[in-house]
Amino acid sequence: MLLRYIADDPMEKLPKMLNLAEKLDKGHLHTPHINGLREVLLDENSVWHTFAQKLCDEVDTKVIQKFVECFFVYVNLEGEEAGREVGEKYDIYVPWAILMDPTSACNLHCTGCWAAQYGNKLNLSYETLDSIVQQGKELGTHFYIFSGGEPLMRKKDIIRLCEKHQDCYFFAFTNGTLVDEELCKEMLRVGNFALAFSIEGDEAATDLRRGEGTYRKVIQAMDLMKKHRLLFGYSTCYHRYNTESVGSDEFVDDMINRGCRFAWNFTYIPVGKDARLDFLATPEQRAYMYRRMREIRATKPIFALDFWNDGEYTNGCIAGGKRYIHINAAGDVEPCAFIHYSNVNIHDVSRLEALRSPILRAYRKNQPFNCNPLRPCPLLDNPEKLVMMVKESGARSTDLEAPEDVETLCAKTAPAAEAWAEVADRLWEENPKSKAAAEAEKEPALSGAR
Repeated sequence: MLLRYIADDPMEKLPKMLNLAEKLDKGHLHTPHINGLREVLLDENSVWHTFAQKLCDEVDTKVIQKFVECFFVYVNLEGEEAGREVGEKYDIYVPWAILMDPTSACNLHCTGCWAAQYGNKLNLSYETLDSIVQQGKELGTHFYIFSGGEPLMRKKDIIRLCEKHQDCYFFAFTNGTLVDEELCKEMLRVGNFALAFSIEGDEAATDLRRGEGTYRKVIQAMDLMKKHRLLFGYSTCYHRYNTESVGSDEFVDDMINRGCRFAWNFTYIPVGKDARLDFLATPEQRAYMYRRMREIRATKPIFALDFWNDGEYTNGCIAGGKRYIHINAAGDVEPCAFIHYSNVNIHDVSRLEALRSPILRAYRKNQPFNCNPLRPCPLLDNPEKLVMMVKESGARSTDLEAPEDVETLCAKTAPAAEAWAEVADRLWEENPKSKAAAEAEKEPALSGAR
């Protein structure tokens, strides 16, 4: 009832919303985050105040209410506390989110897509998806992300999950070509489902990887979502041929004006036997995105993430259950969407047993994989670590089209890892957090000398 009251006029009642979050945070796990939100959201000159205002003006009240209820109450407050207790009891990670593929089928065939290697014949039944969510909730996970394949080929089953599990938030990466009026109306009805549209920059860059005419279809889908006042954003894979485009003011401003409220940025990973190595971003391009993400967050009303360059905020890699796991369309439980190695299948074991698998335990034992958080990934930045974990855990390749030996896979990324290391180390040395940590290490020694 209180959430409904707040949602009627979110900006006016924002202080009460934050006070409520503080009261619900009984373990004080989120006090710093709540205080940080209070500081930036209540400052009328802050870009985040502008972000919140646009969100409230352009997104349906019910959608905002469900987002607040699910994401902040169930995902971050109740879920985090329950997950921490289970994790301590069983000495495991309980992931904040589960990424799962309802189907391997897709109506596109994008260049360099890791999912394209799976083929189009596999599906997780509605009953299996429902069981994953139900078991996940019991352990403390209330956030579920769909990839594929193209997850909206299963949009009716996804809506069924959203309807049944109103204490969870659901999210899908989509190529956008299957969004229609009916889906928008259903998303508005359930309230707890958002989309990220895959886009590669301008029309030429997007159609280069995704096929001619795809860009226009994505824009049409965004227009439809905005018309229905739904919550959505974009997802982009930056690579050698589009980095400067997706990082430009022109592109980001266009996405904001079209109604995008968040941006998920990934760098290209050469997964699959036919993966093109020439698409790998150069060290200079990765450094460019590192700087651009910080500029965008400081100046533009959009919540932007870069899953490789934001390692300083997550203490390195977030996969392996630390924050998320991946379940493919065959049911294999993998540490990451890009790491196709597993010991267990969700059809054979419970969710709890899956989280205790050898490959996930290897991740827990070895994280972070590098003392430089700008080199977080065991595949792209520290390939020797991935080779070691796969071999020690006895994990098998889950690539359904062409199983790939881990040494063969990592040989493709080793030159890029070496080239990035020099640039990343220099960037981290210049980072204020790195300098502060170095000073903190000196302080005990200085105190002892005195």
